This record gives sequence, structure tokens and C-alpha cells, in this order.
Amino acid sequence: MTDAKEPELDRLRAELDRIDRALIERAAERQRVVSEIGRIKKSAGRALRDFRRERQVLDGVRARAVEVGLDPDLAETLLTALIEASLTRQEAERVAGSGRGSGRSAVVVGGLGRMGDWMTRFLAEQGWRVIVADPAVETPGDDAVRVLEDAPASAELIVLAAPIQASADRLDELIERGSDALVLDLASVKGPLIEPLKRAAGAGLQVASIHPMFGPDTRLLAGRHVLFMDCGRRDAVDAARALFADTMAECVDVPLDAHDGLMAWVLGLSHAINLVFADAVAGSGRSPDELAEVASTTFGRQLAIARDVTRENPALYFEIQRLNPAQADVLEALRAAVEQLIAAVDRGDAEAFAERMIAAGDWVEGHRRARRRRTHPEDMQS
Repeated sequence: MTDAKEPELDRLRAELDRIDRALIERAAERQRVVSEIGRIKKSAGRALRDFRRERQVLDGVRARAVEVGLDPDLAETLLTALIEASLTRQEAERVAGSGRGSGRSAVVVGGLGRMGDWMTRFLAEQGWRVIVADPAVETPGDDAVRVLEDAPASAELIVLAAPIQASADRLDELIERGSDALVLDLASVKGPLIEPLKRAAGAGLQVASIHPMFGPDTRLLAGRHVLFMDCGRRDAVDAARALFADTMAECVDVPLDAHDGLMAWVLGLSHAINLVFADAVAGSGRSPDELAEVASTTFGRQLAIARDVTRENPALYFEIQRLNPAQADVLEALRAAVEQLIAAVDRGDAEAFAERMIAAGDWVEGHRRARRRRTHPEDMQS
């Protein structure tokens, strides 16, 4: 580039900087308006999320983008990110404003683990005074102890976010010493805990089992599921649900005995597939740089999911595969599907390959429509 062009380039870059600052300022202004809308919705007892309104906003933005010569997909992407940020802000402000835990204390057993840390922060946002009970605590104090028995006996909520056997042991401790607290476990596999949970309920403990169906990095609960299982104390389930009442999480009751059979498919299978995918790529002899140069969209999406899975706690993920009694059948189904795919390719059987691919696609589309009916019921009525 010639020196004569430099001043013009500098001017244009300065103009871009000005526009970028203006965009940030308008986004901040939008967030302030969002907070006011959230307060009005709360006072009026209205739900935080309005899917019909979101669609109207996005349709209007796409139309305006066409008018001004902007790619409408880009415009929708920008507004979708702003809408999600708005919902996150409104949800966080409603949770904080609820004051559900004000003046009350909770103990999170395993609070230094990733999901325990999420629960600690979630309860603290509601005003709970949270005491972490975790063997990894370096310096015990008022808000951190190494074992549950060192936590205040007056705590009104005890959350078991520890490994499965440790959670079963803590339930036995609570049965032995008694407790008036609401007791919840967060285990991803319930089989080994079913008997301890039922014993605890039979002993008079206000106990329920829950399963947040999202990872510890989750901020917005809109569209996320939280599963609730009755162990013999319906009042405990209702109290557990109340913790999420100010969020947009989808709260779903699931029979305790049915939980693991469902989780084998929605957790165990998806984890196994992504672990196998990542393991196969890692063992391919191809370097990350080599494949990065030629990666397809599908490969990139799959790799992003595999990255999330492989960054999780290996001990927890092994528990999900090993301790779920329904997992063996799911892994066998995975093995059979892979073998049928390989057989069709080896035989050159395009018809069998297409038949299975189409049938699988039909099921996936059915699932998409089922999710749509749950999250956008107003669209189904129009």
C-alpha cells in the first residue's frame, strides 16, 4: 500500500472504532431497558420469555436489514445474541430479587466440584448463606468445611453434589443423626442412590432427587431442563421446584425408577459417541493443524461438542457409563448401529445405507418437532 493511502485507511479505521463504540453503547442502553421490562413483568406476574414477541422482533430486524443492505442472517444472529443476553440479565435479576434464601443457610456437599460450584453460586444469588463442605477445602472456616458433620446443623438446605458413593454415605449420616433440612442430590445416575433416598424419606427426612440437565458453565436456564424425582416426600419435590421458580428452566417430574433408563440415552449415549469420535480422531495419526486446514462445517460442529465432553470430569463420566444399569443396552445399540453401517459400506449396499439414514433422519426430525411443541406452543396453535 502506498503512503498516500495511509491517511485514508487511518480515517476509515477511526470511523469503524467510532461505530463499534456506538454499538456497545446502544447495547448497554438496550440492557438497561431490558432490566426495566423485567421489573414490570415481575410486578405484573408475567413470564419472562415471550416467544411470539421474540419472533416478531427477529422478523422485523430481518426486514429492516434487507432495506439497508445488510445480510438478514447476520442481523438475526446479532439480535439473537442480544436477546439471549437480555434473557440472562432478566433471569439473574429476578433470581436475585426473589430473596428466597434471605436469612437462610445451605450446605453444598462437594461444593468445590464444577456442578457443586454452580449450585453454590445459584443459591448465593437467591440470598442463601452457602457453606461448602468438601474434602478439598484448604482452610476451613465459617463458609467452608471439609466434612458435612462440621457444617451448621441449623442449615435449612443440604445439596449433595458429591460423587455417587459419597452422596450415599452422606444420606446414611443424615438418617443416623436426623435433619430438618431439605435434602437434595444432584447425581447423574440414580440407581445406586434409590434405596438410600427412599430410606431417608422413610426416616422422615425431607428428601428429593433432582438432576439439572446442563453443564456448570450454563448461565441462562431458558430451554434447559431440571428433572425432579419424588422419593416419598412430595413436599420436598415442591420445595426443590421452588428454588427454580424464578428462572426459565423447564421443570419436569420423572419417576425415580425411570430416570436412569432415560439418561442412558440422553447422557450416556451422547457422551459415548463424542468420546469415541474424539478418541478416533486423536488416534488417527493426523495432527490438529493438518485437519484444521481442511475441516468441514460438520466436523467443526462435532469437534466443538467433543471438546466440551472431553473437558469434563473423567471420574464423573465413567460413573455415568459404568454405574447406570441401563447403559449396557445403550452401548450395545451403539455397537450394533456402527456394525450395520460398516457392513452396508463393505457390501456396497447403498439401499441399506440410505434406508437407515432416512429412518434416522425421520426420528431426529420428530424429536425437533416435539421440542418445538414444548418450547413454542403458541406456534402450534396458529
